[in-house]
Amino acid sequence: MNANPRRASALRPSVFLAVSFLLSSGPFAPATLAQSSSDPSPAQAAFNEVNELLQGEYGGLSKVDRTALTREYQAKLDAACEAVSAPCPVDKAYPVLEAEVNALGDEHSFFQTPEDFQDFMASATGGNRRQFGVKLARLDGENRVVLEVVPQSSAEEAGLQRGDLLVRLDDKPYTYDALRAARLDGRSITLSVERQGQPLTLTLASRESSTRDLPRLSFTGAANNVAVLRIPTFLAGGGVAQRVHDLVGEARRRGTQGLIVDLRGNTGGSLSECDSSVSAFVPTFTRMARGPEGNSRTLVSRGARMEDGHNAGGVRNPQLWTGPVDVLVDEGSASCSEFFAYEIQYAGRGPIIGQATAGVGNTATRVFPVGEDAALQLTILNYAKPDGQPYPVRVTPDRLRAQTEDDIRALTRGQDPLLALGVEALTTAPTIAQDRVRP
Repeated sequence: MNANPRRASALRPSVFLAVSFLLSSGPFAPATLAQSSSDPSPAQAAFNEVNELLQGEYGGLSKVDRTALTREYQAKLDAACEAVSAPCPVDKAYPVLEAEVNALGDEHSFFQTPEDFQDFMASATGGNRRQFGVKLARLDGENRVVLEVVPQSSAEEAGLQRGDLLVRLDDKPYTYDALRAARLDGRSITLSVERQGQPLTLTLASRESSTRDLPRLSFTGAANNVAVLRIPTFLAGGGVAQRVHDLVGEARRRGTQGLIVDLRGNTGGSLSECDSSVSAFVPTFTRMARGPEGNSRTLVSRGARMEDGHNAGGVRNPQLWTGPVDVLVDEGSASCSEFFAYEIQYAGRGPIIGQATAGVGNTATRVFPVGEDAALQLTILNYAKPDGQPYPVRVTPDRLRAQTEDDIRALTRGQDPLLALGVEALTTAPTIAQDRVRP
């Protein structure tokens, strides 16, 4: 189950991860903030950290006066702390900081409470968290249709499958709140499920298990000659790009006639993993990063990345898919999955199919720890092509198709209308001429 449903994570992904970096000084030092001293309260210390970062590290497109923003929310923190005895506890700062970062008007930047940050870190590093290991879609007012099962999770061991409809939980009508409560309690539950109209009963328990969810390959089409490369996330503690290249190699060896990249619900992750993954389909591309300290240039070619002329990593045995390809996206496709789709679209490699994406695909963010438990995700860069053309806020598909509740209902019958459209689109998708392929 997706942890922390109250956080709109599809709109707020991280592109860069820096979990050990904190500013200790800068152009807006703590001494300029109200109530600062050699020993500020925990609430004030957290406020100081966040506002130093807002002043010194922000590289987004917001035009809000950040100095005035700091003064405004310092007053709000003072008011929140007046009602408690000194020292003011850190949790008094959390709602103030959430509101302040929201007021910045940059949907890419947000404050993470300790609960949010813990869930993020588990996903970012491929670590463990308490979960059933199932991602759900909404139908009839509840998150009840299985979209994805995390490998090696309790849900996979119990036999849950994509398209399963959750009907009852412990002999009561199913609700998502009840499922979430069971997850947090770590207790065993009995699920009554419908699978393509047939009832079955499964037992599973929430437990600590890995969030690592690497790309996977399946086959569809009339003769199973279309490969479907599902990339659920670019946050998996590394290994995503290598897995993409390995699976593209497998598809080539099987003589696959076309390939569909499924990025639906992929909220982003590591830009380096994304870039190297794209290079399995686009031979070479270049991007300019623009930030507070100037511009930098990234060149990606055949699995390798060069940043300002310096080697920034790559994959072993890089592959290049030269056949027809298209990409499936939806409103949950965000951040570097938007970069992936845009590079495919910009290079004319194949059509993008589905819904307009989340709308955070033109910047990079970094996650800065705040205090011991919380964090600030902050936009640090915005991107453009070498000619100055900015990356779009969101990717508009070449073939727009809104996802409806009927599509989710079709999934419970074993049908995937958007995937079917992707198979159809491969018949007109371009290929790469062999004289463009470099060894």
